[in-house]
Amino acid sequence: MKVRNLIIYLIVFLAMGVFMCVYIATGSKNDAPAYPTEINRLLIRLGREWDDVKDRKEQKITSEEPFEFAVLDMEGNLLQYTKEGIATSVSAATAGFDVIRDIEKDGIIVGRLLVHNPYLELQSRRDIRQSMMIGVLFLCMLLISVGYFLYLRSRVVKPFDRLKGFAARVAGGDLETPLEMDRGHVFGAFTESFDIMREELKASREREAEAVRSRKELVAELSHDIKTPVASIKAMADVMSLTAKDDMERDTIAAINGKADQIDRLISNLFHATLEELEQLEVKPGELSSTEILQMLREADYQRKIVHAELKDAVVLADRLRLNQVLSNIITNSYKYANTEITVNSSYEENGRKYLVIEIGDKGGGVPEEELELVTEKFKRGSNSGEKEGSGLGLYISKYFMEKMEGSLECFNRDGGFAVRLKLPEA
Repeated sequence: MKVRNLIIYLIVFLAMGVFMCVYIATGSKNDAPAYPTEINRLLIRLGREWDDVKDRKEQKITSEEPFEFAVLDMEGNLLQYTKEGIATSVSAATAGFDVIRDIEKDGIIVGRLLVHNPYLELQSRRDIRQSMMIGVLFLCMLLISVGYFLYLRSRVVKPFDRLKGFAARVAGGDLETPLEMDRGHVFGAFTESFDIMREELKASREREAEAVRSRKELVAELSHDIKTPVASIKAMADVMSLTAKDDMERDTIAAINGKADQIDRLISNLFHATLEELEQLEVKPGELSSTEILQMLREADYQRKIVHAELKDAVVLADRLRLNQVLSNIITNSYKYANTEITVNSSYEENGRKYLVIEIGDKGGGVPEEELELVTEKFKRGSNSGEKEGSGLGLYISKYFMEKMEGSLECFNRDGGFAVRLKLPEA
């Protein structure tokens, strides 16, 4: 709120207050008029005409005098009067502060003249005027106050609410919506500064996102590049195993080959996770028959632990490469953590759309119930994994692929083991 506006507001109120006080002070000095000369002339005239006046009885007359009056005889009887409502007895005249004068004839008091004092009527009219003036004053004060309130609301409260809403939007991450510029209100000088702050925050966030993206791209590129020498190491190890001279040398070469496989798997998981965060893992669903899925299961089961595999005839929408990765992840996990027989069953499910449901389960004891929802999250593993190596990315990536193919992946315990349910939409 500007100091100038406050000073103007106070001056207006002070001026109106002073005016009201002066008006009341000067208005209270308006006394009732006095007519001594006119009253004396009237007394003389009544004395001369008394013989005619005394025979009258409560007669209302018209008078040219500038005041109202009543005439009484010595017994207090009303002889004549000029107006209804004025005092017609000595006691009433005394109570109303009227002028009471004796009427004389030949030096003898023969009656009384009661001159009406209009003080009470004047006071009543003065009170009414003062009340109206006070009412007008308060009405003006109310109008000024309402106007000033509306001014404050328009120039202070609403701009502050806009600034508060702008700050809330910025805190919530909305850096696109600019702040409306308005230099006419109290916070006008801050408006441009706030919007500059928004633009700087937006630019800073874009720079940060670009830096994070660059780091992820670097990790993805390095992961991809590392896979080439690892493949060369595996190839050379295979060649060396054919020319090994004794068992110790063959065991050493096998260990090298195993570690190369481990490095290759870890690099693959890191590469996939990095690309997924960059939204570069492409999933292109196409028509795929259940016979082809069954063939994928056989190829993934290189240890031949699947003892039962039954898939219903269906044609589903799936990405061949990504579904192969999903099945390989599930079978490999079963080898690693259960190392038991594996069964594969299927069924149909309809939920606004028809799905082929594939359940892959083992007999390895499963995972604790409270961990079932966690094993599909990034870098999460069941507490039963023990000392076995793993990154916690296999089921996470598999679930991501299934959702991209408009299906789903769900983990649960069944028949003393761990099972995964895959849902694929029919074509």
